[in-house]
Amino acid sequence: MEKSQLLSEWIRDNSSSLNIKDTIDLRYGENPHQYAYLYHTDNTIDYEIINNKELTYNNINDMTVCTNILSEFYDVCACIIVKNNAPCGAALGKDIEEAWLKAIDCDPLSTFEGTAGFSQVVNENLVKKLASMYLKVIIAPDYTPKALDLLTKYENLIIIKLNTGLEDYKKYISEEIKITPFGTLVQTKDRGELNKDNFKVTTKTKPTAEMIEDMIFAWKIVKHAKSKAIVIAKDFKAIGIGQGQTSRLDALELALNKACDGSKDAVCASDEFIPTIDNIYAAAQGRIAGIIQPGGGSKDIEIFKASDKYNIAMITTGIRHLKH
Repeated sequence: MEKSQLLSEWIRDNSSSLNIKDTIDLRYGENPHQYAYLYHTDNTIDYEIINNKELTYNNINDMTVCTNILSEFYDVCACIIVKNNAPCGAALGKDIEEAWLKAIDCDPLSTFEGTAGFSQVVNENLVKKLASMYLKVIIAPDYTPKALDLLTKYENLIIIKLNTGLEDYKKYISEEIKITPFGTLVQTKDRGELNKDNFKVTTKTKPTAEMIEDMIFAWKIVKHAKSKAIVIAKDFKAIGIGQGQTSRLDALELALNKACDGSKDAVCASDEFIPTIDNIYAAAQGRIAGIIQPGGGSKDIEIFKASDKYNIAMITTGIRHLKH
């Protein structure tokens, strides 16, 4: 079937139910042999491509993950880096430049050809720091004139300006749709938030106020990572992300390997309950100081006791964030 015919038939079948306003032909999908299109609907956020570059299917996926996480930190200085539809760097800073420097330290290799998002206005000083790292896309609420002068000199960089405020971003998508051979799956967007009624310290070892802040930060990142996922963080900086694994222990060990010695006195977040005591042994070897996880596993009591044995503070949230 020709690309144009495929497009016209899909629009005919779906335009009324999805309120499609306009359609953009993309060069191709995830791979060059796949057709791809971008449909703008009533629920599309307001954004613009400052330098009129062509977006790809993969660009849009990365931009979505990046902005999903940025919206968790709309009122502070945050930098999120995404590669292959998965977060590979995240940090908060006293200013946007510090946030960038902390974020790239999580996984500099993966940052290459990645998408970098910022929660605040991008300025000239930040752009000068970006020069050492080749990025495909940069996305932010706004840019200073001097910053844009510098950014537009990068021939292959796509510059995205978010006109919809990050504080309003979560209002735009209420359902997620996936078409399968078995039928069309529809679910509500994962908007689970930490609730003080479910947020419990379950160990005798108590977390410090600083650890709790880092736990909440890590929790907001792991929510958007590919399951099974672990995020290790310290001082509002992700220092190790393990994701996309079929074993939680593998995800933890991957995150610990990325964090190296930085895991000492750090905290980690798990998107699902800790299933076995082996995970606590691995965390103890990495000298993790605190763990935040949903809880609710059959071995919770054993997990809590082992955490106390190794002086690991544990918080359960009652909310899981699987993202397959």
